[in-house]
Amino acid sequence: MRFATWNVNSLKARMPRVEAWLADIGPDVVCLQETKLADATFPALAFQALGYDSVHHGQGQWNGVAILSKAGIDDVVNGFADGGPPDVDSRIITATCGGVRFSSVYVPNGRAVGHDHYQYKLAWFGRLRGHLAATSQPGDQVVVCGDFNVAPEDRDVWDIAAFEGDTHVTPPEREALAEVEDWGLVDLFRRQWGDQDRLYTYWDYRAGDFHQGRGMRIDLVLGSAPVVDRLQWCVVDRNARKGTLPSDHAPLVVDLADGG
Repeated sequence: MRFATWNVNSLKARMPRVEAWLADIGPDVVCLQETKLADATFPALAFQALGYDSVHHGQGQWNGVAILSKAGIDDVVNGFADGGPPDVDSRIITATCGGVRFSSVYVPNGRAVGHDHYQYKLAWFGRLRGHLAATSQPGDQVVVCGDFNVAPEDRDVWDIAAFEGDTHVTPPEREALAEVEDWGLVDLFRRQWGDQDRLYTYWDYRAGDFHQGRGMRIDLVLGSAPVVDRLQWCVVDRNARKGTLPSDHAPLVVDLADGG
């Protein structure tokens, strides 16, 4: 199985690039974030023409998450299944595809330390942990992937000094992410690439950050132990960040061995 996660930063703006990328890379399952579409305007028929079933959870203009699959889509959950009130935003969708329980997540940005949105972000991670407990077991094949808006370690940003006092790198955010992983998930990219530095998934559009190497690793794929056992390969597709009208994020592609 080949699967991928990609924050497309507006599917309407990026659809031709997404279609070409799907044809070129051929993933079986794709988790998308920041579609910025309502469910009624999601291009399900276009994806169907490419061989993908799809589900989408969106509200238009901002947020929005989706799962595309050539391996079937079952047991779909829009939002959290933790028993709490509905989330104000469309930031998580979960479905089973090819025997793997996928969640596509778009974690809140946090805006600024101390901002209400920062507190919402920390609480959101807690709800994600509850959602996992309500929908899966650590012994199941589980993948949680998407834009986590957290760089797990200092080496996951181009210059930690440049982020002093900012979101994405604060201890509470990293601790909240670690608590989600403690449910029974492993960072597949780090499992593949170990201590290698300067491997990023996001580059700001401003000031030529992509060409200057000023990036962040904030798009993650977390997998349960049975998924880790199947891991063959994992890479950031930097080519998708090049060219005309790219997203500011690059796709993260993972290959799993058959079975499990």
